[in-house]
Parts: sequence; C-alpha cells; structure tokens
Amino acid sequence: MDSRRDFLRVLVAATVAGGCSGQGRGQAPGPASSDPTSTPESTLKPILPRGLEKGMTVALISPSSPLFDPDRYRQAEDVVRSLGLVPKLGAHATARYGYLAGRDEERLSDLEAAFADESVDAIWCLRGGYGALRLLPRFRFDLVRANPKILLGYSDITALHLAIAAKVGLVGFHGPMLNSDLSEYSQAELWKVLAKGATATVIGTPPAPNPKPGQTERSHRVLTIRGGKARGRLFGGNLSLVTRLVGTPYLPDLTGALLFLEDVGESGYRIDGMLCQLRLAGVLQRVAGIIFGKFTEDVPKTADQGRLPTETVLRELTSDLEVPVIAGWMCGHVADQTTVPCGISAELDADRQTVTLLEAAVR
Repeated sequence: MDSRRDFLRVLVAATVAGGCSGQGRGQAPGPASSDPTSTPESTLKPILPRGLEKGMTVALISPSSPLFDPDRYRQAEDVVRSLGLVPKLGAHATARYGYLAGRDEERLSDLEAAFADESVDAIWCLRGGYGALRLLPRFRFDLVRANPKILLGYSDITALHLAIAAKVGLVGFHGPMLNSDLSEYSQAELWKVLAKGATATVIGTPPAPNPKPGQTERSHRVLTIRGGKARGRLFGGNLSLVTRLVGTPYLPDLTGALLFLEDVGESGYRIDGMLCQLRLAGVLQRVAGIIFGKFTEDVPKTADQGRLPTETVLRELTSDLEVPVIAGWMCGHVADQTTVPCGISAELDADRQTVTLLEAAVR
C-alpha cells in the first residue's frame, strides 16, 4: 500500500483523537493564533467582467490536464457553438505532457494570450485535473487587470479563480467545463449568472423533485448542518485546491466570507484532514458561513479502517463554529451544477437552504 497514504491515515487518526486540536477526543481543532492567508491585495473591490451575449468569441484553453482523446476538443467546440458562441481554441490547448496539457510555458502562454487577445470576449477551460498551481508564480496578473474577462471552470481552476481574486479582484466563475455536454440545469444556471443584463438572483436551487410513490429524491438532497442566515462575499471551490493555497499570497482574505467547498474522489479521512488544516490555519473560524457542495466518488475503504460517512466529518468539523452551514448544494463534480461567482456578495439562508446573489456578477 502507498506509504504516503498510510502516513496520512495515521496522522489523521491521531488528529481525530485530539492531536490536531490539543483538546479532548472528538473535539474539533481550535483557531490558530495568526493569519497566514491575508494579503494586501485580498481586500480589492470586485471587478466585474462583461456579460455573455450570443455571437461572442470564447477562448478554449487547457491550464491544467488534457482531454486525451483528440475528438473531445472538437466536441467541446461544438458545445460552444450550440450555445450561440464562437469557439477559439488556444494554440497549445491540445498539447500533452504526461498528466499536464503541455509544458508550463505552453499552458501559461495560452492563458495569458486569452486575456490579452482583444478578439476574445470570455475564457472557458476545457477541464481541470492538475497543473494550474504551477502557473501562479509566473502569471502576469497585470494582463487580467487590463483586460477583465469571464474565466469559467472548476476543480483545478479553483487555483486561478482565487489567485486572480486575491491579486486583481476580478470575479471568476466556478462552473461547468467542456469535457462533457452541459445538462439543461447547468445551462440555465450558467446563463442566469453570466448573461449580459443578469441581475441579483438565487443560484444553486436543486431541480424540483418528482419521485413516484414509494420513492424519494436521492441525488439532489441539501441538508442543514447549522441554521441561520449570513451575508458575505462568495469564495471557495475545490477543497483540495483551497487547502493548498493556505499560507500563500494567492488565497483571498476569507474574513466574513461565505466559503463554498466541493471535491471528488476523496475519502472521509482525507476530507477530515483538509478541513482540519483549514481550522488549524484559522480559516474556518473567520468565515461568515459555509456552503458544502457535492463530495462525490468517495474512495472505498475496508471496514477495519474505521470509515466515517462524509456527512459526519462535515458536521464534526463545522457545527461548533456558530455560523450557518449547509451541505449537498448544487456545486461540484456533477452533471447538474450551478455557476458560482467568486467575489460577489451573497446571502446564505441555511434554514431555507438557499444562496442568493445580492448583486449582478457581470456588467
């Protein structure tokens, strides 16, 4: 068995026993004494990109991992055309370098070119995977400041959304990518947030359930972990990426924020470890509310490893924070997902299980 995973499992087991908090068994870790995440740029006023209209040109880029099958790139272009938009494939978008969509300089070149190109109205990432973190130290954030545009994607693209928010203030959009077709729900949520003229609105409301007698809704259940209302700017994305940015200058100041988190392929003990890290860094203690999206494709574990349900982990590590918390929101590695603007003021009503944008996310 992988020695690194063995080590992490032992470490997290010790954490749950009280080691990560210095408190008794079963108690969540307390706040850190300092704030390693805030940067002078993190309090910048949000910059709104121009809203989408039919006929606009959209750059398709691969800042992280490739699609592997060459026809998937043509399919992505067809999806964009079906929405009434004009695709423009990045010069290196189809490149491949192991698990990366080309070498760092190629992926960075496409990202910077998309912002600098005056013929491009918006930027849509083809997929996530891994690789965006490697671009941050060399990325020219001044190009974003001079050419604010919609940047759409999720998963590994979380690194770009949060870094740009921290360094520039441009609102980024955690939403569907082009490695698969868009569901009707995802399309409706995307246009609701990104279309020119879009206004304040509720996002992420699950599709109306329609179970037959003897059945119940199973795919889109939202639960309230702690009730109440809170307002703040929406920040977050993929839990693994948010955790990796702690202690760097690329994480916005999350004081008073509504933090949304989702992930895929992570077992309960790894989610536990990442949330513990956010607590030990003092991040979770500073937010105004927490919105957990979908945590999908949990890695199976044998019974002798003391497996905990993900819901139990989320409850144990957030229920004492005295802020509203919901789980199961329509955000994550799922077919039906909302589009979340990073940096926009919103309200979380955990009792009604709603998230409402308090202002438009585009101009």
